[in-house]
Amino acid sequence: MRSHGLLLLAAVWLSASLSGHLGAAEPRSGYAFQSSDTQTLQDDDFQNPGMLWVDQGEVLFQTAAGGSGKACVDCHKDMQGVARSFPQRNPDTGQLMSLTQQIQHCRTTHQQATPIRYESTPALALSAYIGYQSTGLPFAPVPASLAIELERGEAYYYQRKGQLNLGCQHCHEDSVGEMLRGDKISQGHGNGYPIYRLEWQSAGSLHRRLRSCDIGVRAQPHQLGSQTYTEVELFLRQRAGSLPLEVPAVRR
Repeated sequence: MRSHGLLLLAAVWLSASLSGHLGAAEPRSGYAFQSSDTQTLQDDDFQNPGMLWVDQGEVLFQTAAGGSGKACVDCHKDMQGVARSFPQRNPDTGQLMSLTQQIQHCRTTHQQATPIRYESTPALALSAYIGYQSTGLPFAPVPASLAIELERGEAYYYQRKGQLNLGCQHCHEDSVGEMLRGDKISQGHGNGYPIYRLEWQSAGSLHRRLRSCDIGVRAQPHQLGSQTYTEVELFLRQRAGSLPLEVPAVRR
């Protein structure tokens, strides 16, 4: 499987070198590239393993934490549609933040609680619970005030990187529908995160997936929660167009 995957990546590189950037097609969710069994898992909340994180997130959302003695729900009554607007610029710091980073910021600043790691169970659970409130709604348009961050995210997406000299588009635009290590290549949209990946046997963030892709092309990966990955996440938000959120998605 490993040698087959490397051969396909090499073929992708050759095709891209000869034909150039082909451009993205009409956005299609990664759901469309899954087997019927995987789709069934996602569709049924009672079978979807990602709902375990949603349920835990609901408990955490309602539980007081830190020196403030406040729970998330004390400030945030209705989270429907909130996840549609992330990443966004935090008004306190001026920095671009993903939903998970905003949760981290609220926890340390407003709840006066101990920090939580980006890929920790509490971070994934709270992100999944809030994301679930926006399932079925499309991402909000990226505002003009984030033009610089959006441009940097787009540049990283199309940048050739690593020993295999590949950019994200060489798989997720030029080779959509091809098989790579037993997995059908999708358009690479971020509308289902946090997702439950059968490969991981766990829920995971979009940044974890971006990091895995960088490692896959033998590039130096960035840290989870890095500015670079947050900017790519912003670009993916715009690239998804009118695709609805489907948190928590299930993928192979």
